[in-house]
Amino acid sequence: MHVKKGDTVVVISGKDKGKKGKILAALPKDNRVLVEGINILTKHQKPKGQMQPGGIIHQEGPIQVSNVMLYCNKDKTGVRVGYKVLDNGDKVRVCKKCGEVL
Repeated sequence: MHVKKGDTVVVISGKDKGKKGKILAALPKDNRVLVEGINILTKHQKPKGQMQPGGIIHQEGPIQVSNVMLYCNKDKTGVRVGYKVLDNGDKVRVCKKCGEVL
């Protein structure tokens, strides 16, 4: 996957198109990601004892990883990701527009 947990991404299609948020979890088996504030689902929860009352809970649902692009702070847009191997052998992700290490 071209994104990982903690990255800031922009949604490029769907009902939340144009919004940006931070990745809370990556689900590589399903090719999906959970993005903060994106694809909000309404869940009706039954009370479970006195500690957890019932009610309507709003939570993020997973979206397809192909519907998000990594956000570049320098370009202020979503960008494609390239990979580069540094002199010391580290593989890093780079912005295809400006070449900055992400």
